[in-house]
Order: sequence, then C-alpha cells, then structure tokens
Amino acid sequence: MPEEKNYRAATGVDKFYYAKLGQNDLAETNPERVRFLQNITVEMPQEPVRAYGDNQVAEIAVAAGDITVSSQFHKIPEEDKSVLLGLEEQEGIYAHGSNDTPPYVAVIFAKTYEDGSTEWVGLTKGLFLRPNKSGSTKQGGVEFNPEEISAAFMDRKVDGFSDDKSVLFGKDAKGETAKRDALFLKIFGKPYPELDDAQPEGA
Repeated sequence: MPEEKNYRAATGVDKFYYAKLGQNDLAETNPERVRFLQNITVEMPQEPVRAYGDNQVAEIAVAAGDITVSSQFHKIPEEDKSVLLGLEEQEGIYAHGSNDTPPYVAVIFAKTYEDGSTEWVGLTKGLFLRPNKSGSTKQGGVEFNPEEISAAFMDRKVDGFSDDKSVLFGKDAKGETAKRDALFLKIFGKPYPELDDAQPEGA
C-alpha cells in the first residue's frame, strides 16, 4: 500500500543562518544565526516561451527568471548588517556609500509545521541589498518597526548535483535531523552549529 501523502502546511519560520562565501563557494566561517525572523519569501519565477509554426504552437520551453528573496526580521543586529552588506565601520559608526561591495553569502532557514516536522531551505549564493531606513512617531502606544531586507541569488556548483543549483530543500520529521545536517554541509561546507540549540531565544 502506498505511503499516505502529507498535506500539512507550514505554520512558522525559524533558524535563519548565513555565512560569507570564500574559495570554492564554501563558508569562510561558521554559519551565523540572525534570530527573530518574521517572514521570508523566495521568488523563483518561470515563464513559458512558445515557438509557432503552421498557425499553431510548435514547441514550448521554460525560461527561468532571477531568484529573489525578501525577508522581515524583528531586528537585524548592526554587526550582521555590516557583514551582509559589506559596510565600512569606524569606531562603531557604520556607513553606506556608492562603492559598497556586499559579499557573496549562502543562507539557510527553516519552515516549521504543527506536527513538529521541519523543512530546511538553502540558498546557495547571493548578495544582500541595502534596505531603506524609515521610522514613525508614537501615537498613544508602542508599535514595533520590523526590519526588511532583500537579496538576489544565483546558481552555483553543489556537491552531488550534476548541474549548478540556486535553491535546495529537504524535510525532517519530528525528532530527525538528517536532511538538516546534509543541507548544512552542502550549502556551507560546515556542520549545523548544535550549540545554538542550547542558547535561550533572547541570547
């Protein structure tokens, strides 16, 4: 009897990690976590391209568009923005300029499910773009202003795959970590940082 299909939808996001890429497109340092991810969207557009002849469609091909990522955090620490955006820093003052050169980075985040399972999503190689700065006045209460940041990703060589890839994903059942561990090695070339699980959420 075939295994029953799973139709449960994701209900949350968690565990956003990034690392700056060095030689061979592998992480230069251990993956760094940015906590309190609120939402993230990975856009992977495709467009059909049709060839015509004899007054009909003779063939259809698929053209892939650019991979873009938009995300929102409760707060992105300045030291993380400095790395992601390639900012210059002097005595605790960070600066944007026309010659900013953000480094190539890889990213992994988790989509969580109510049954305890987790889908891990890896983005192989991309650049983060500097976000807008905005603020608003208090109006009789406290409202938090989340931070948004976007990125553009591209294909790169990933061990085990015949063609270059831009997005990888795998799902672990509750209590399992095999897909997570394999994805960290493929995306970062480094193991999952187990110590992060022992830290309190506010750390």
